[in-house]
Amino acid sequence: MLNAAAIWKNLNTPNRLFLIAGPCVIENEKLCRQVAASLVKTCRQLGIFYVFKASFDKANRTSGKAFRGPGIDDGLRILAGIREEFDVPVLTDVHTETQAGAAGEVVDILQIPAFLCRQTDLIDAAVATGKIVNLKKGQFLSPAEMGRVAEKARMAGGQRILLTERGTTFGYNNLVADMRSIPIMKAFGFPVVFDATHSVQLPGGGGDKSAGQREFAPVLAKAALAVGASGLFIETHPKPDEALSDGPNMIPLGEMAATLKRLLKVYKAVH
Repeated sequence: MLNAAAIWKNLNTPNRLFLIAGPCVIENEKLCRQVAASLVKTCRQLGIFYVFKASFDKANRTSGKAFRGPGIDDGLRILAGIREEFDVPVLTDVHTETQAGAAGEVVDILQIPAFLCRQTDLIDAAVATGKIVNLKKGQFLSPAEMGRVAEKARMAGGQRILLTERGTTFGYNNLVADMRSIPIMKAFGFPVVFDATHSVQLPGGGGDKSAGQREFAPVLAKAALAVGASGLFIETHPKPDEALSDGPNMIPLGEMAATLKRLLKVYKAVH
């Protein structure tokens, strides 16, 4: 298993695309193993550096009745198993300082959710673990404002930081992905990731859940790579329409290999 320095080197290597991908939430261990096995194989064939992602808790759901995940204990156990079995780095998001400390003992990358990206104590706690930290841009922030978020992480001692664009609120139940954000955030000195699937989410657009337009995720991913994104964040599921979270914006697992091949062509053309 790669250590933090080696993982960071792969995430920060010029001319090599990296992918953060997996199901939105940990529904069960079988799903995580299925997705990881498929993506590990595809990424190795394509020369893409792969990071598995899944959430043990989806704290920000439209409805209080929505499925949130298995919780931190079972979730971290499953993530540790994926990391060990498939020899891949693992990412999960955290919502509290306590979660950051516990997850930091298991995973390689801690993710600060978009809605929590200005929570100073949470950023400090994530950085204090010594793990790589992925800061997702809040839907309510301009790209330039993410510079202040990155500065907080630096002040806390963070050096291995990723910044992720995931769309900006555009009226009710809609997001817009402003491609200017990629070069703007790259100027802060950290690799910039484009979250293709959350950028096509329609927050709250399904009444008691979010809707989405998954058919546009590859379109926006191509645009992001064309303007310099270092990596992609994509959520995927074998049967998105049956997924327990964010199904409408996830790419079917069976389409990921062909999608990544097309995206890699854009990345290589740019680099």
